[in-house]
Amino acid sequence: MIEILQWSTLAICGLIAVARVPSAVRGENRTLFWIFALMTVAILLSIEAPYVTIDQALGGFNLANLILRFVIFAAIFCVGIRVTRGFGATDGYRLLTGRTGMAVLALVSLAVVGVFILIDTRGSSSGLAQISIKGGVDAMLVEYYGAAGRAYPAYVSLVLLPAMVRALRSSLPVAIRSAAFLLAVGAVAIALTLFFPAAPPSWGPAKFVVNYTAVLCFVVGLALIWAARVRYGRSAAKPGTFTEK
Repeated sequence: MIEILQWSTLAICGLIAVARVPSAVRGENRTLFWIFALMTVAILLSIEAPYVTIDQALGGFNLANLILRFVIFAAIFCVGIRVTRGFGATDGYRLLTGRTGMAVLALVSLAVVGVFILIDTRGSSSGLAQISIKGGVDAMLVEYYGAAGRAYPAYVSLVLLPAMVRALRSSLPVAIRSAAFLLAVGAVAIALTLFFPAAPPSWGPAKFVVNYTAVLCFVVGLALIWAARVRYGRSAAKPGTFTEK
């Protein structure tokens, strides 16, 4: 079941990214293309078989996991930019691109790299699962590493949430309000990942569901925005833009 969900999500993201190529080549709304392309890479690196293959090619010390963290950071940043601009959330946009947002990104990035360097990461393992199983100091550091990696996506998600709530209460087209609902659910799911360290080991499947709920909600929500833009044209842009190049 888990593998089916992983590969299905990968296929959905990949197909949407490919579908966005012609528009991106024309210079139209390239942000959406990069979001789906980055999400496709992130999901690929989250699946055991391709992860191990890629990491072995990189030396077999889980550098692929570190790359995955920064791919996720880039994807969630692009989502934040796209959504705050689209929904006219100037306050949220400033929190992402201003000094506060850049400071959060820099501090989290330093924490992720710093903790990764401290871990004995030899032996390719998706999610660093084998390192966690071994126990000891490295297992503890993996928990800190994971927490640091979840911090920036959670920050962006919490920044986006107020704009999504305002959109739900607005008179925007149903498709866009539906997109706002899905993006809000995805944002809440990502925020919930901050509490993963406190969850018992038996909750492993639940963590997986939360992670992929966030991904699917963002993917489908953004796809709805794209569809609404095609259907309604510039009228779908109010009170935001949704048509920026």
